[in-house]
Amino acid sequence: MADDEIRPGTADASSESQPAREPDPKAELAKQFQEAAERSGLGALARDEKLSARDVLGAVGGVRGILEALLPGLVFLVVYSVLTSFAGQDSQQALVPALASSVGLAVVFTIARVVVKGQPTQAIAGLVGVLLSAALALWTGDARDNYVLGFITNAAYAIGLGVSMLVKWPVVGLVVGFLTGEGTAWRRDRREYRIAQFLTLVWTGFFVARLVVQVPLYLADNVPALGATRLLMGVPLYALMLVFTWLVVRATRRSAGNATE
Repeated sequence: MADDEIRPGTADASSESQPAREPDPKAELAKQFQEAAERSGLGALARDEKLSARDVLGAVGGVRGILEALLPGLVFLVVYSVLTSFAGQDSQQALVPALASSVGLAVVFTIARVVVKGQPTQAIAGLVGVLLSAALALWTGDARDNYVLGFITNAAYAIGLGVSMLVKWPVVGLVVGFLTGEGTAWRRDRREYRIAQFLTLVWTGFFVARLVVQVPLYLADNVPALGATRLLMGVPLYALMLVFTWLVVRATRRSAGNATE
C-alpha cells in the first residue's frame, strides 16, 4: 500500500475526534432578539411596502386577538355598570359577578385556542392577566383595583423604554433592526439613530399618557370612566401607534435608499 494512500476509516476517525463547536453566545442572543422582534406588532408590518387594513389587523392579533384583548374588560365594565347603576347593587355586591364574567370569558378564549390547535400563548397571557387583576380586586374588595396591574405594566414599559434611550440603545431601533436584518448597524448612522430615539420616545409617551389619563380616574374612584378609557387607550390606540411607527420607518428607509442611488 502506498504511503500517501488514506486508510479506510482514518478520515472519519479524525473528524469524530474533533470537539463539537460550542454555540456562539452573540449569535444566540441575536436570534433571541429577532424572535422577540417578530412577536411584536411591527413584525407583521416590517416587510410590507404598502399598508393595508388587513396588515394592521394582523399586527394587533387579528379579529380573534382583538376580541381576546377587549371583550373580558368590556364584559367586566358592562356587568359592573349595569348592576351598580340599574340593579341597585353596591360596588362590592357587583364586583364578584362582574369579575366572574370577565374571567369566564377569558377561560373560554383560552380553551378555544387549545381546541383549534392555534397559538394559545396570547390567550394564556391574557388569561393570566385577567386572573391576577381579578384576584387583586377580590382581595381588596375594590373594583377599581382590577386595573392596577395595567398601571404597573405601563409604568414598567415606560421605564424600560426610557432607560433604553438613556443608555443609547433605543428599543424601537433594536426591534426594527432585527426585523429588517440590519441588526445594530443603524446605530452607526446618526440619522437612523435619532429616528430610533424619537420613536422610542413616542412609545414612552404612549405608556405615560395611559397613566396620566387613567390614574386620576382611579384616584377619583370612577370605575366606569376608568374602564372606558382603558378600552379606548388599549388596542385602538396601540394600532395607531404601530401605523405611525411603520410610516416613519418606511419614510426613513426610502430616503436613505434614495440618498445612496
